[in-house]
Amino acid sequence: MSAPPSAPPTALAKLRAAPLAPVREHGELAAAALTLIARCADAAAALEALESAGMATDAVKLLAHALPRREGVWWACMCARASMPADLPPTDRAALEAAESWVRRPTDAQRRDAFAAAEQARFGTPEAWTGVATFWSGDSMAPPGQPSVPPAPHLAGLAIAGAVTLASVRGDPARQAARLARFLASARDIAGGGPGRMETETS
Repeated sequence: MSAPPSAPPTALAKLRAAPLAPVREHGELAAAALTLIARCADAAAALEALESAGMATDAVKLLAHALPRREGVWWACMCARASMPADLPPTDRAALEAAESWVRRPTDAQRRDAFAAAEQARFGTPEAWTGVATFWSGDSMAPPGQPSVPPAPHLAGLAIAGAVTLASVRGDPARQAARLARFLASARDIAGGGPGRMETETS
């Protein structure tokens, strides 16, 4: 399956309900990007503005915070799969598969399994950060049975952005621009209700 085509703005349903204030405050967008989206009505319009201006890195950060958490984690997983090497270490593969399993069945046990797998992967790869994003998408960072310690609402978005960014430069940073174009098209597909799947690079 090839990268999904760019969806029209009207198809970005999962972005239209996303408030922009948290993105502006916690998304770590560049000053120029913040100025550009200052008058945008919603995240879908902000995405259009950033992509039209060629600000792909800031568009990634916007999407990481604006997509619903499960969709955002899934997007990070799809980006990790798109650039993952054939010799991906088993620990990284386990973290990715645990994150994908949480998206399909978002239980607390699965969320904690994803974080444990990320720890085994030493938090150094896109796959590991999909596991971190999964963990920070839940209700509490405390051990089971302990008083709840909710993660700050923006932490999952930071982890998603980290996973996607790491996937975009893996192996060959010169591929980043082309990869980000594919990744953004994938996010658009997900925002419209699609699977956002991409072919894994073969070389």
